[in-house]
Amino acid sequence: MSKRDKLIQELENNPKNVRFEVLKNLLESDGWEALNNGSSHWQFRKGGERITVPYKRPVKPLYVKNVLKALKDEK
Repeated sequence: MSKRDKLIQELENNPKNVRFEVLKNLLESDGWEALNNGSSHWQFRKGGERITVPYKRPVKPLYVKNVLKALKDEK
């Protein structure tokens, strides 16, 4: 099991207290493009999909679950 897989499993088991940077690194390592136009929300794009995540610590579990869903749907 790779580090990425372990991280995804940890996030699935406990989506609370996740830092924005962790999600950003996970998405960027998977090929998502990070866009920020000066607001508190970051958009990540890959192909036709788009995910919005607020830059806040910790990130709310709803956003963590959305990121995990997007990563799984991609496979």
